[in-house]
Amino acid sequence: MADSDGDYHGEEATDEEFGDHQVTSGTRHGTRSRSQADKSKKATRKGGKAAWEDIQRSWDAVVEDADGTLTGAIEGRAEAEKRARLLRDTTPLQRGIIRHLVLVIDMSFAMLEKDMLPSRYDLTMAYASQFVREYFEQNPISQLAVIGMRDGVAVRISDMSGNPADHLEKLQGWVKQDPQGNPSLQNALEMCRGALFHTPSHGTREVVIIYGALMSSDPGDIHETINALVGDRIRVSIVGLAAQVAICDELCSKTNAGDNSSYSIALHEEHFRDLLLAITTPPVTRTQEQSNASLLMMGFPSRTLAAGDSIHYCACHNRPAREGYACTRCGSRVCRLPAECPGCGLTLILSTHLARSYHHLFPLRNWVEVPWSEARRSKACYSCLATFPEAPADKNKAAAKGKGKDKSGAAPILASLKGLSESGRYACEVCGNHFCIDCDLFAHEVLHNCPGCQSDTRGAQNGNANGESNGTTNGNTQENGAMEIDP
Repeated sequence: MADSDGDYHGEEATDEEFGDHQVTSGTRHGTRSRSQADKSKKATRKGGKAAWEDIQRSWDAVVEDADGTLTGAIEGRAEAEKRARLLRDTTPLQRGIIRHLVLVIDMSFAMLEKDMLPSRYDLTMAYASQFVREYFEQNPISQLAVIGMRDGVAVRISDMSGNPADHLEKLQGWVKQDPQGNPSLQNALEMCRGALFHTPSHGTREVVIIYGALMSSDPGDIHETINALVGDRIRVSIVGLAAQVAICDELCSKTNAGDNSSYSIALHEEHFRDLLLAITTPPVTRTQEQSNASLLMMGFPSRTLAAGDSIHYCACHNRPAREGYACTRCGSRVCRLPAECPGCGLTLILSTHLARSYHHLFPLRNWVEVPWSEARRSKACYSCLATFPEAPADKNKAAAKGKGKDKSGAAPILASLKGLSESGRYACEVCGNHFCIDCDLFAHEVLHNCPGCQSDTRGAQNGNANGESNGTTNGNTQENGAMEIDP
C-alpha cells in the first residue's frame, strides 16, 4: 500500500515546522526528501520561540494610572478620537453650496442581515434620518429627495424638497416595513435622473446610495445608464455595507471624473455613520462651466401674520395658515423657508441660510497642539473657562506629564495618538488663545468661528494698526486667557 501520509513528528515539532511540512505521494520506500539547508533551519528554530508566542495583543499595551485605574488612558483615547474628527483639510476651495441630492436606500433582502446591530435596515433608517437633519443643517439652501430599492423596482419615498420635516415624516412611514426582494441599481438611477433632470445648472446634481446587496436585478444594460449619468453631470457616491462590488466601483469612478474615493465600504456601525455624514459637506466644483461666476436671483421675504381673524392659504401645500412668507416678486405665500415659489419659481431664502453655508467656502483653520513649553501663559480655556492641567515646574518632567500619562509607560502610548495635545490645550493660530478639546470640537463642527477672533473687537479699535492678528492684545492681558467683561 502506498504511503500517502507524512512522517509524524509530534513531540518535537513546532508550529512553523508543521507549516513547512509537505506531503508527497510515493512508493512504500520512497518518502520525503529535504535539503540540508532546511534541516539546519529547523535546528535553529528549535532553540527560539514559536510564532504564536510573539503575538502583540491590544490589551497588553494598556497601562494603568498611578491610582490603579484606566481612567486617564480612556480619557486620552477619547480625546484623540475627538481630535481626529477635526484634522481635515481646511484649504478654501470652490464648492457647490446649492445642492440637489437624491438619497437611495437599499430595501432588499440583503438588509435583513444582522452584522450591524440591530439590523442593516434598522440602522440604515436611523442613520438616514440623521443624514437628512445634518444635510439641511450644513446645506440650508439645498434640496433633497429619497428613493428606495425593493422588489426589483425603485420606490419614490419623498419628492425633491427643501423641507426636512417632509422627508423625516416619509422615512418614518417605512421604518416598520420589512425589506424584501432584489435591488435594482438601474431602475433607481433612472428615477434619480428623472428627479434631477429639471434642476438648474448652477447647482450640483448628486446621488448617494446606501447599498447592502452584492447583486443588482436590472432590466437592461446598466452601462448605458452610467453613460447617461456622465452626460447629465450627475455624481454618484455609494456607501456599501457588504463586500466591494465591481459595478459600483465603475459607477462611482466614471461619474466622478475617474476618482473612486466616493465608493466606501463600512467596517462597523460608527464607520458607517461617519461615511454617511461626511457626504453632507458640499463637493468641490470640477467643471469649468460651474466654476464661472454667475448671478442667481433670490428673494428674501419677511414673515407676515394674517390680520384679525382672517386666514390665508399657503401656495406650497394648499393648507390654511395664519403666518407665512410672501414672495417678493409675485406675492404668493409659502409656509416655510427655504423654498421655491410655486407661482414664479423664485428661490426664497433668509439671510441666515446664506450665512450658514458660508463656512464651507472658508472653513475654520485647524487649531494646533500646545506643548508644555508654551502652556504656562494660560490656566483656563478661553471660551468655557475650564481649568487646564498645571504645567510642570521641571522641564525634564514635561514629557512625562499629561492627561492619562504616568511614569509606568502610558506616556508613549498616548503620545503616539495623532493630534493629541500633551498639555490639553489647543491654540488658534490667528488670535493665539488656548482652548480645550470640547471647545475645539464645538467651534469646528457647530460654530465654525473662533470665539477668540470674534470676541476681540476692542483690540482693533485701540490701536491695532500694525495689522496684527485679531485677538493678540486681549489674549495677553489676562493670565488665564479669559476675555475681559466690561462692567
